[in-house]
Amino acid sequence: MNAPGIRRGGHFPVALESEASAHAPRGNLAALTIGSIGVVYGGVGTSPLYAIEQIFLGPAGVPPTPGNALGAISLAVWTIMLIVALKYALLVLRAENDGEGGLFALYGLLHKYKNQGIKVLLWSLMLGAGLLLGDGMITPAISVLSALEGLEAAAPTFSSYVIPITAILLTGLFAIQFKGASGIGVIFGPILLVWFAAIAALGSAAIAREPAILAAFNPAYGIVFLVHAGLREGLLILSVMILVVAGSEAMYADLGHFGARPIRIGWFAVVFPALLLNYLGQGAYLLSGKEVVAGKLFYSLAPAPLLLPLVVLATLATIVASQALISGAFSLVSQAMGLGLFPRVNVLHTHRSHAGQIYIPVVNWGLYTGCITLVVAFGSSSALAAAYGLAVAGVMLITSLVMFAIARRYWRWGAMRTALVWGPMTALNGAFLVGSSVKFLEGGFVPLSVGLAAFLVMATWRWGRKATLAAYAARSTMTMTELVSLHRSSTTFIERNALIMAPNPLRHPGDRAPALAGLLLARYGILPRNLILVEVTHPKVPYIHNNRYHITVFERDKERGSVISVELRFGFMEEPNVERYLESLARHKEINLPVSPGQWIVHVAHENLLPAKHMTFFRKLRFRLFLFLRLVSRPAYYAYHLGDEVQLSAEIMPVRVR
Repeated sequence: MNAPGIRRGGHFPVALESEASAHAPRGNLAALTIGSIGVVYGGVGTSPLYAIEQIFLGPAGVPPTPGNALGAISLAVWTIMLIVALKYALLVLRAENDGEGGLFALYGLLHKYKNQGIKVLLWSLMLGAGLLLGDGMITPAISVLSALEGLEAAAPTFSSYVIPITAILLTGLFAIQFKGASGIGVIFGPILLVWFAAIAALGSAAIAREPAILAAFNPAYGIVFLVHAGLREGLLILSVMILVVAGSEAMYADLGHFGARPIRIGWFAVVFPALLLNYLGQGAYLLSGKEVVAGKLFYSLAPAPLLLPLVVLATLATIVASQALISGAFSLVSQAMGLGLFPRVNVLHTHRSHAGQIYIPVVNWGLYTGCITLVVAFGSSSALAAAYGLAVAGVMLITSLVMFAIARRYWRWGAMRTALVWGPMTALNGAFLVGSSVKFLEGGFVPLSVGLAAFLVMATWRWGRKATLAAYAARSTMTMTELVSLHRSSTTFIERNALIMAPNPLRHPGDRAPALAGLLLARYGILPRNLILVEVTHPKVPYIHNNRYHITVFERDKERGSVISVELRFGFMEEPNVERYLESLARHKEINLPVSPGQWIVHVAHENLLPAKHMTFFRKLRFRLFLFLRLVSRPAYYAYHLGDEVQLSAEIMPVRVR
C-alpha cells in the first residue's frame, strides 16, 4: 500500500486553544500582589499564633530567660531568611515549568531524563505530594484551633467551647467547597493585609518597649542557644523552627496563579517584614519578664481591650489560610490525575471561565474527616504541633534534593556552584527533618502515614496503568497495513461512523491496530465505512501550545470512506475534552465525521483484568489494590468527556496483567 498521508503540527481555532494560552496570570501587578498575599501566605503568615510558644511552653520546656529568648528568636529570624527569603523567594521560584510551579511541575521538568538518579527523584516527588496531602489535614486544624484558643485569654468563660467552635467552623468551610472560592476569593487579600498590618503593629509596639531584642539579628545567639540546649532539647527546638516556615512551600506551588514577581513583592514588601516584627515582638515580650497570658505568647502582645477583635481577625486569617490549602489539595490531585499518577476521581468545575477552580468531593471530605478527627483527638494546638512539621520538613528536603538536578540541567550551573548553594540548604532541611522526627510517636506518624498511603496509591496506579496498557496492546492481532487492506477489499460497510479508542499512537503502516478493531470485525464481519482511531496522550508538560493534534490518513476515498488515526495531546494542567476537539476536527473536514456528535458511536474497551499465572504474593497484593483503585476510578472515556453527547459501545475484553 502507499505510505499514509500525514498532517503534522495541527492547530485548533483560537477559541479552542484559549485554554492553553490563557493560563498566564491575569490582572495588573497590584491586584496580583494582593491576591498572592491572600492565597500564598496564609499558612506561613499565621504561624506566629503557635510556633515560638512551643519552645518555652510546649514539649521543649525551655526556660524563658533573656539569653534563651534571644537565641530562639534569632533561630526563627534566620530560618525565615534562609528557607523562605533565600531558598523559595529567590531560588526555587526560578524553576518554573511553562509558568507553573509545585512538586508536579518539577516532576514534569525531570521526567524526560531517564537515568537512575532522576528516577529516584521522581519517586521522591510522588512521596512529597503525598506528604503535602497529609500536611493538608493538619494545617486547617492547627491554624483555626490556635486562633480560637485566644478565647482562653480574651474570654476565659468560653474556653470550653474552643473545640466545638473549631469543629463547626471547619465543617462549614468544607461544606461550602462545592460552591467554589471565586465569590469570596476577592476578600482573601484584604483580610490577610489587615492581618499582617495587625501582627506587625503588635510586634513593633513590643520591640519599642524592649529594643534589646534586635540583637537577635546576630546569628551567634541562635547557634549558642542551640548548642547549649542539649541533644533532645536541640532536636525539639529544630522541630519548632520548621513550624515557623510551614506553608512557605505555597510560594512555589501557586507560581502559576500569580507569577514570580507578584509573589516576591508580596513577600518582601508585606509578609517578610510583618513576620520579622511579630517574632521579634514575641521575643521582646519574653525579655520583659511578663507573664504569658493563658499560655498564649502571641495573644500576650495585645492589650486586653483588643484581645477579642484580635481573636476574630486571627480566626478569619486562619480560615483564609485553610481555604487556600484546601484549594491547593484539589489542584495537587488534579495534576496527579493529569500525569497518570492518581485514579480519575470526580472533578467538578466551580467557575465557567476559570478552569483551575475545581472541587473534588473525595478529597474534600477526606481532608474534612482527617481535620475533625485531629481536632477532637489532640484537643489543642500545642498537642497538634507535635504532629505538625514532619511532613513539611520532608517536602522541603525533597525540594532541595531535586533542585540539584534542576540547577545542573536547566540553569546550567557548574558542579561547584550547585554544591555550594544547595549543599548547605539540603543539610539545613535535613537537620529540620531529623529534629521533626523526634515527634513521630507524639503525632508525627499521622501526616507521614497519610503521605505514605497516598504515595502507595500513586505508585500502584502508575504501575497498574502501564501494565494494563501493555497487556491490552499485546492482544492486537493485525497491523494497520492489514486493517487498511481489509477496508479496501470490503464491498459492504457499517454505515454508522465509528471511533475506536487506541492504546498507542498510530502513524505507520507497521503499527499494531487496536485489538478492539479486530474484535469488532470478528463480531460483525464488516468494517465501518469511516473508521477513526483516537489516541489521547499526556506529555509531562503543563500545557500544549503546539501540535495539539496529529492526523494520519491511512485511507481516504469519497466513495469508500476512510481509515484515519488521530492523536490528541493534553498537558497535566488541561482538561482533556476529547469530544469537543473531535467535533472541531469534523467541522473543519479534517476527519470524516458528521459535525454532530450525536451521529457518532465510540467503541471503547473495558478490560477484565486477570492476574498472570505464577504471580508472586506481593505482586498479587499490588494487583488487588490496583483493582480496587480501578473500581473507584472513572473510566478514561468519561474523563475525556466522551459520552456527553456521543453514543458509547463498551466491549469487555479479558486482559492478563503480568
